Amino acid sequence: MNDLHFVRHAATEMAGTFCGHSDPPVSAAGHQQIAELVERLGEDRYDAVYTSDLRRAQTTAAVLAAFFSIPCVARPALREICFGQWEGLTWSEIETRDPAYAARWMGAYPKVAAPCGEAFSDFERRVSAETDWLLNQKEHRHILVVSHAGVLRSILQSRCMRNEQEAWALTREYCCSFRYARAVENASVVGR
Repeated sequence: MNDLHFVRHAATEMAGTFCGHSDPPVSAAGHQQIAELVERLGEDRYDAVYTSDLRRAQTTAAVLAAFFSIPCVARPALREICFGQWEGLTWSEIETRDPAYAARWMGAYPKVAAPCGEAFSDFERRVSAETDWLLNQKEHRHILVVSHAGVLRSILQSRCMRNEQEAWALTREYCCSFRYARAVENASVVGR
């Protein structure tokens, strides 16, 4: 069984908006966060970095891969949930544009998708299948996984038995991380 160390990507200028499949670059503050992340992880050893194919994750992963001199592999299944028509909007903007749908979404979360967005159940299945693949793939055993807050929250809730509030608190910060091994079905939170 492989050991996975999940990392949330660094900040972008879209912080505070619904940024799922949008593809902004890492901000200046994000580059500083990556430097701090490298410092925190510097004593560890990894065999590879697997990353979302979105730019903010790939930038974070590329620095880690270079630091540890390990391969960096993009995996589209590690993407954040798609927010459809809400991509790039703040919650205030969403409520102003369509207050009825916003209220319906909040009342039924996570059972209602954003307009033209990915269903939460589909997102969770995608994340679960990708996590199983990472845990069982044979080429690398100690793996850094650079992804997004929603992906990390899904794993913390479904695999580590953290409640929604705990999962949000543990993934609020950019470049936060936690280790996961299915053998213990637990996570130890590291950093930020």
